[in-house]
Amino acid sequence: MGKYTELHDAYLSVVEALKHGGIANRAQISITWIESEDLTPESADALFADVDGIIVPGGFGGRGVEGIIYAATYARTHQIPYLDICLGMQMAIVDFARNVLQHTDAASAEFDTESSYPVIDLMPEQKSVTDLGGTMRLGAYPCVLKKGTIAYSLYGQEYISERHRHRYEVNNDYRQELQDAGMILSGISPDNRTVEMIELKGHLFFIGTQAHPEFKSRPNRAHPLFRSLIQAAIAFQAKTKSTKAYYA
Repeated sequence: MGKYTELHDAYLSVVEALKHGGIANRAQISITWIESEDLTPESADALFADVDGIIVPGGFGGRGVEGIIYAATYARTHQIPYLDICLGMQMAIVDFARNVLQHTDAASAEFDTESSYPVIDLMPEQKSVTDLGGTMRLGAYPCVLKKGTIAYSLYGQEYISERHRHRYEVNNDYRQELQDAGMILSGISPDNRTVEMIELKGHLFFIGTQAHPEFKSRPNRAHPLFRSLIQAAIAFQAKTKSTKAYYA
């Protein structure tokens, strides 16, 4: 699901990466497009009916973010395999802060400058930037994966590199509180400054990445996050005896 679902080409790289994940699992995928503005607690059951995996890609601007936050809520509470990318990861953290930590006004400072719990905040080096241009965190950056996590098992190595495009990140003031409540910070920058990946304890597959892994996926070499999302969705489908596999 996403904010630009009427323009499918906006997610072309994500769609191709999902197809690569299907190839790796010898599975045919079917995509259901869900507009984030349409997702509410009242509409979620109908929109996610028969869905076996959810992916939330990146995006900018405040439109539809409450729907993205609720997608994380739904996937977390219904144990649906979930991969959230960039803005998707940030909104999953907002959901966790609001609904697990009970900070009801938790938000991203990108969209709510008055929040008393800005769990997502502007990167420190961006706070003095006035001429935005191409000044965001762009390109490939290294990440250190925590041993014993799902992310580590998927990549099969401790040090990885992924491509980025963002200005906001996890607010480090709340790292410990998030971890104490069950969120695993599975990927951190080598300087220990930036949270790069998250996952949840006890969930079949709930992984967030600040990066854009879709750009590194190939037909003959599916990115491990997309390969594993499809694998988890297949397992979820078998467990729930669904008759169709839909990926939103």
